[in-house]
Amino acid sequence: MTALATNIHAASSTPASPTHPSVVFETSQGNFTVELYPEKAPKTVANFLQYVKDGFYENTIFHRVINRFMIQGGGFERDLTEKNTRAPIVNESNNGLLNELGTIAMARTADPDSATAQFFVNLADNQFLNYTSPDPESIGYCVFGKVTSGLEVVQKIGLVQTTFVGRNADVPVKAITIKSVKLLSDTAK
Repeated sequence: MTALATNIHAASSTPASPTHPSVVFETSQGNFTVELYPEKAPKTVANFLQYVKDGFYENTIFHRVINRFMIQGGGFERDLTEKNTRAPIVNESNNGLLNELGTIAMARTADPDSATAQFFVNLADNQFLNYTSPDPESIGYCVFGKVTSGLEVVQKIGLVQTTFVGRNADVPVKAITIKSVKLLSDTAK
């Protein structure tokens, strides 16, 4: 291969790196940073960032914690009152991103297109949550980002003692508060 052909081949096989927004979660257990992937899940990232910009996540809790599985938050206040949300979004789980350790995905009901504000961070490689087909039973959960800093904080949250509160299982005995979620570019302000 000539030098020119080598350079053309190298340039064509290296895609341009898109800019990924990042958010910082400030929690009662410490901070962690998540990089978001709008090119893979555009509607999901836009939805999540709108909740961030609205301050929706301030003083919500991680209301469901299962060690070696995931931590879920973004929808309940300390007293387990569910917050009002905007309309649900379409499930973008068929985007090539997998529910692996440290990834963030949208929580939803049995209806694949029911995600609103709640999210979860995977504490393990949860392959059974991945997209396998468009069938509602196999559509999976949409991954839209990954923890890039502070994974130890997420794992520490996963270790907290949990209990039942009313109909809610796996609720931390001592509330784990999300004090704020901010765009990284906004944290310098």
